[in-house]
Amino acid sequence: MIFFSPALRYQPGGYCAHSKFESRVAKTEFVLLRPPSLRYTVAMAHDSDTGDCNGSPLCLTVDSSSISKAAQLLAAGRLVAFPTETVYGLGGDARNAESVAAIFAAKDRPSFNPLISHVADAEAAFALGQKTPLAMVLADAFWPGPLTLILHRQADCQIAMLTSAGLDRIALRVPAHEAARALLREFGGPVAAPSANPSGRISPSRADHVVNGLGDRIDLVLDGGPCESGVESTVVDCSGDKAVILRPGGVTREQISAALTKAGLTLVNNQADGSKQDMVSPGMMQSHYAPNCTLKMNVLTPSEGMELIGFGEVSGAGMLASTLSASGNLVEAAANLFDRLHAADATGASVIGVAPIPTTGIGEAINDRLSRAAAPRS
Repeated sequence: MIFFSPALRYQPGGYCAHSKFESRVAKTEFVLLRPPSLRYTVAMAHDSDTGDCNGSPLCLTVDSSSISKAAQLLAAGRLVAFPTETVYGLGGDARNAESVAAIFAAKDRPSFNPLISHVADAEAAFALGQKTPLAMVLADAFWPGPLTLILHRQADCQIAMLTSAGLDRIALRVPAHEAARALLREFGGPVAAPSANPSGRISPSRADHVVNGLGDRIDLVLDGGPCESGVESTVVDCSGDKAVILRPGGVTREQISAALTKAGLTLVNNQADGSKQDMVSPGMMQSHYAPNCTLKMNVLTPSEGMELIGFGEVSGAGMLASTLSASGNLVEAAANLFDRLHAADATGASVIGVAPIPTTGIGEAINDRLSRAAAPRS
């Protein structure tokens, strides 16, 4: 299957695709063309109603009008970036394979890395994925919030196979951010939404990160200000008898274990204990969340040309001399993580260093993100 990115270059009569993308799911070839009218109407009518996007006409401050426009775009098969409590997501109709293909193309994302489908509430989630005792407990404890559950599809699940990369399990989340929930209610269906950044690059915690990273590859950015967490959702496979954390995130291992233990259920210690996993979860590629330059972890003393991001007693150094948290607060560090990485990357430094981060609590998720950013590029 070859997909073409649908909003990268405007030509008379529509947006002409020109970015090739391949998938193993099926052998189909098509080109997506978009009429310019709706997008230009949104942009031109609101070019002064912008938030954190440096005046970009693609960006609208969140309100009832912009939510309604975003829902209309999603229903038309278009792409909309929107805020969640974790990072900004790049949304498309999860039931529409062409919309999902457009997400992959806009991000230059490998199609074997599945997408999370966002829904308005637990009832909507379990209408799509098969409810298990594990999922019921975790949904009750942490939804809405930064938790994604991996479940087997319901027999009548409408989520496109491309969304789950051809697999029989799907990733579902109920976000807590009010703008995201309002959009999902207005749209009335599942929205596939990976982080709104080029694949493998730093995740966006502000609307201007989205605009700078994806530009006119997407149709609209809903600007809800900076994200509260700055770290993506925790992904837990609940499709079997034991829960397996596939990606650490905003809900900690300790919190998940406590909720399951209270219900007499089990969280295994690592993925190997949970048998087969395949790539059923986003964020499982080794090299992910990467800046343009080299990143080094656990740096105590900066080398020449390094932009060092501090933490706790280790001070930052370089042009910005920034820190994730001068007080050593892991929650503050998580919220600042992607902002600091974006800023350090923009200095043009040859290498970014990050001070040691404890692996307890949400520190596990921070270290996971950093280790993927520091991994050799594929």
